[in-house]
Amino acid sequence: MYLVCGEALFDFFSQPDTSAQLNKIGYQAIAGGSPFNVAVGLRRLGVEAGFFAGISTDFLGKRLAAVLEAEGVRNDFLLHFDAPTTLSMVAVGADGSPQYNFRGEGCADRLLTVEQLPTLDDNVRGLHVGSFSLVVQPVADALLTLVQRESGQRLITFDPNVRLNPAPSIELWRSQVAKFAEHAHIIKVSDEDLELLYPDVPAQDIAKGWLQHNCQLVIMTRGREGASIFTREQGDWSVPARDVKTADTVGAGDTFQAALITFLTERGLDTPASLPSLDRETLTAMLNFAVAAAAVTCTRVGPDLPYRHQVQ
Repeated sequence: MYLVCGEALFDFFSQPDTSAQLNKIGYQAIAGGSPFNVAVGLRRLGVEAGFFAGISTDFLGKRLAAVLEAEGVRNDFLLHFDAPTTLSMVAVGADGSPQYNFRGEGCADRLLTVEQLPTLDDNVRGLHVGSFSLVVQPVADALLTLVQRESGQRLITFDPNVRLNPAPSIELWRSQVAKFAEHAHIIKVSDEDLELLYPDVPAQDIAKGWLQHNCQLVIMTRGREGASIFTREQGDWSVPARDVKTADTVGAGDTFQAALITFLTERGLDTPASLPSLDRETLTAMLNFAVAAAAVTCTRVGPDLPYRHQVQ
């Protein structure tokens, strides 16, 4: 079982303005949050998953919990709080890329504390952390303590997924990303996030720094340019993207992350000890599988992640 940790929220997508009445704006609300999407994505790809998060007792929080149950995500790691559900207002650009604006101060997914960390048994093979739960308190300290505690026992995957609206200080993001990166075995990051975090610094240099700690693999997604991988012993290389008609890119990075974990899990390679032995052919196959899965999501509106039989 893979335990995904972080925020759960509702994305409110603005709809095309077809009304002449300026006092009306249409939205479509979709359950989301990067870690939430990864948990759902793992289940759809056939990997047992649980979700460790704070969930609101309000209407939207109950709906999030219902979605997780319907998708088959284990709910015994959820903690329920009498606090609101985070809302994310999303506008999608002409190229399909989203812009986010979060309403989350004091919301349930931020309230987890170190004292509420679960005790994990051998059924939990790995942990995934990422997104703005890395930088908002007290959940940030709780998740950092969790990965510090568990990095010697099970696989840790990490995706910064930088969102400046909940925490606009790029210095804070850099500090927190560095702390989590020390304990992760696989770091997946987008080229856009790297540019935000470390402008004008070559990706190879950033990856080299991360690979000096626990990290065995750094994988950078590059949108329409595909994905690149950086390793300790085998150098770095890239694979191309799939050519698809893009509806939007919401959830594509989360799909990519879930697919990486799925590829390793299906082959019994989802342990820290397995990563150094992976050859170039296997790693390339892993990247191509993740690229193919993300491409499916790009053909759909919103974070609609694919099922295993839909990924070739």
